[in-house]
Amino acid sequence: MNKKREQEEWQGIYVEVHNNDLNRALRKFKKKLSDDGILQDLRKKEFYESKGTKRRKEKLAAIRRWQKQREKDKDI
Repeated sequence: MNKKREQEEWQGIYVEVHNNDLNRALRKFKKKLSDDGILQDLRKKEFYESKGTKRRKEKLAAIRRWQKQREKDKDI
């Protein structure tokens, strides 16, 4: 009973390998990681970032999104 509970707790992202095709399994695994955003989150948390720096980055990203939308609206 405890082993089943442990497996449920520790179950993470996994990919089954069929016909010893490791390249295909690795591609699927990388796709799952990118879809979940795990690597992006790790890169973001790798170094400490102050609140002011986060705020500046968010503001610049918002400005870029706004400018991109304006360019898109001009083309239409």
